[in-house]
Parts: sequence; C-alpha cells; structure tokens
Amino acid sequence: MDKYNVLSVIDEFYPSMSKGHKAIANYIKEYYDTAVFMTAAKIGEEIGVSESTVVRFASNMGYDGFPDFQACLASWVKNHLNNVQKINAKYGNSSQSQIIDSVLKGDIERINDTLTQIDPGAFEAAIDALLEAKKVYICGIRACAPLAQFLAFYLNMVRDDVVCVTTTSFSETFEQMLRIDNKDAFVGISFPRYSMRTLKAMEFASDRNARVISITDSMHSPMCMYSSINLFSRSDMVSVVDSLVAPLSVINALVVAFCLKAPTEVRENLDNLENAWGNYQVYLNDEINFIDDAPVVDYSLKKEDKN
Repeated sequence: MDKYNVLSVIDEFYPSMSKGHKAIANYIKEYYDTAVFMTAAKIGEEIGVSESTVVRFASNMGYDGFPDFQACLASWVKNHLNNVQKINAKYGNSSQSQIIDSVLKGDIERINDTLTQIDPGAFEAAIDALLEAKKVYICGIRACAPLAQFLAFYLNMVRDDVVCVTTTSFSETFEQMLRIDNKDAFVGISFPRYSMRTLKAMEFASDRNARVISITDSMHSPMCMYSSINLFSRSDMVSVVDSLVAPLSVINALVVAFCLKAPTEVRENLDNLENAWGNYQVYLNDEINFIDDAPVVDYSLKKEDKN
C-alpha cells in the first residue's frame, strides 16, 4: 500500500480502529487541508483526545510516528489543492501581522529541519567537487533560477569558470553544456514541482561523467537519479510562492565553506576584484554617501575644470 495515499490508508485501517482513532480519522478526512498544518497535540485538542492517542493513530497504520504521517499527508495535500485553496487553508483566517509571524516561523522551522536532515559527508563532498572541478555548471529553472544565479554569482567571485545555465529550451541547455566532461562539476537545483529541463541537464552531465550535485527536497526527488552528491533541504509550497529560504541557506553555507577551504585562492581573487572596482570606479560615481544624515554625491573623480 502506498503510504503517501493517506486517505486510502485510513480507509484500509478504519474498520479495525478504536473509537478514538475513528474520530481522528474522520476529522482528518474532513479537514485534511487544515490538519496538515496542525501538531498532534492540536488535533487531539480539536477532537477531545490526548496527543499520545493521535501519535498511536499514526503508528498503528504503519507510519514511523506522527511526523512521518504528517509528511505523507502534506505530500498528498500538495497534489490535491490548487494555489488559492492552499492560501485559504493556511492563512484564510489570519490577520496581516499573524501572516508574517506564521511565514517567518515556518521558514525557521524549515531551516531547523534542513539542519537535522542534511548529510555532513555529502556537504563535504560537494565542497570538494566545487574546488576540484575545472568548470562548474549550475542550473535552476523557474522559481529555482534565483538560487542558481545566487550560487553562480558568489562562486564566480572566488573561483574561475562558473557557468549559470540560463535557458528557455532543451536545445539551449545542451548548447551551453556541450563541452562538459569528467573534469567538471554540475549543480542541479529543483524542488516540487520538479523541472524536467533541470533533470535532463543533470542526466546529460551524468552521461558525460561530470560530478553531479543535487540540491533538492528529499531522496524521493527524481533529481537523485543522476546525482552522486545530494544536499536535501526542506521546501514547502503553501501559497502562490515556494518557501526557498532553507535551500538558500544551504547555498550560502556552500559558498562560506568553499571560501574557508581555499583561503589563498579566494583572497587572491577578491583582491583582484577589489583592485578592478577601484581602478574602474565601479562603486563611486553611482553611489550616494551620507554625512550627518544629508546625502552627499561623491564628485571626487569628476574631471577638474581645465580653467
């Protein structure tokens, strides 16, 4: 039986359930769109049973405790609610201040979950792959594109040969990756709903024997089919936008760890960059400084009057 088809699992076990467990089952079947966001204690409070009864309800159906049951329920709900329904289910009765409180606390929870599930060995392997690669290719499509661009921007500051694969078609993807080989590394970033273009790019990189790193949500992600290094971080779709705070934190950690593992090379690259900024006046004429709260435009580099 597919444990992710939660309502079918409940129906299967329902005839043999106790009275209390049937009450929980009935509640979840009727209010699954809100129950998915509730703790075991909260569900128990709504029904009038203890938290431990709710936990046993999940365990008796073969789940590894209530968190496993709730994760499967969340996966089922994700595939059965449209975006508007998700917003109403999560935030429909919330005030503006409650919404920001809920969103920020949710992101904190996702970062904490990511911290417990990420594999330190895989993280170290990813850093080594990025250090040793002749060229690094990074691909993220749609909502994941800003994550790919963020990683590419900062890696490009501290190492050579970083390519952010930006494309709107399969053919353009392969054109940009035409010379990828076993001396290179590829980073594929994708979360539900998974990108077929990113998946195919990862397959292409794998076929060329490049070291492939995935940044995705779980071992069940199709991205793992073609990657040898997997960095899992939690991303939930509970509104019209995906929560990508946890993946961004993982990417931030990758950049920081990279810099610490190759300090000499990084320092040299950053020194060269600072010199280029200074020599070509990158951060002077287009910025405004503040003195005593009054804006002062820096005219120091303007040509002096020949008179």
